[in-house]
Amino acid sequence: MPKLSIIIPCYYNEENIPVTSAELLENEKLFPKDVSFEYVMVDDGSKDNTWEELVKFREHNPDKVKIIKLAGNVGSYNAILAGMKYATGDCTVIISADLQDPPELMVTMYDYWQKGIKFVVANRQDRQESWSQKLFSNTYHNLIRKFALKTIPPGGFDYVLFDRQLRDEVVKIDEKNTNTIYLLAWLNYDFISIPYVRKKREIGVSRWTLSKKIKLFVDSFVAFSFAPIRAISITGVILGAIAFLYGLFVILAKMTGAVPIEGWTSLMVVFLFVSSFQMIALGIIGEYVWRTLDASRKRPNYVVEKVF
Repeated sequence: MPKLSIIIPCYYNEENIPVTSAELLENEKLFPKDVSFEYVMVDDGSKDNTWEELVKFREHNPDKVKIIKLAGNVGSYNAILAGMKYATGDCTVIISADLQDPPELMVTMYDYWQKGIKFVVANRQDRQESWSQKLFSNTYHNLIRKFALKTIPPGGFDYVLFDRQLRDEVVKIDEKNTNTIYLLAWLNYDFISIPYVRKKREIGVSRWTLSKKIKLFVDSFVAFSFAPIRAISITGVILGAIAFLYGLFVILAKMTGAVPIEGWTSLMVVFLFVSSFQMIALGIIGEYVWRTLDASRKRPNYVVEKVF
């Protein structure tokens, strides 16, 4: 009998849990009768009543619900990683707790897995969100496709189904400061992409702040691409060539006297420009170095407070 593990990271979702859990249980009816379900709910350090709602969900479904409480907020991707460690299914789904992703699509994803596809992606063809959210998301995913993971579908994805083999690989890697979902894509298994429209959030307020989005943007580039380092090298070569040509121009002008060389203002502008580039370059290199240091410390990505 195949078992499907459904991992749901939860952060300030006390209002969502009763609705989402009911939807997921109802969604089971769409699957073949021989499928068993395991819900791995991870409380990512919420300070509201999320944990209490998860406990209620488990009390009514003790045979299929596993709840994990993390000691503090470590971000959704680390919460997902914790869920992967405790999941035991033959295949696994990751879905959000706010029902922006349609649970019924899970049936199609499972059908593909039964046909031998070990990685199934539900990619966001469109989203019922504000233009600023769309702009950030589309820019982020387009840059990732261009400079890091070229095979991922446009629109990006968080809603995925994958085989136990992929889950075990990601848990074994245990990478820090990364996008756990895209780490699945990095494994380079063939995948099927199913487009869908991401719904507007109806319950609660998203805690996906701008600072978290920026961190994800930086983490993803550092984790999957050397493009920022290569950009520094190329820019340095270009600036060096310009400086060399300008130096030749100054020498020739001084020797011939054809053009008067003067102007501290232009010199300071050039100096400040090059200095700012150097500081940006040091910052980019520092991001790579800091993540190397963080990985070498071997501190855990998360601390589990309790598991039911």
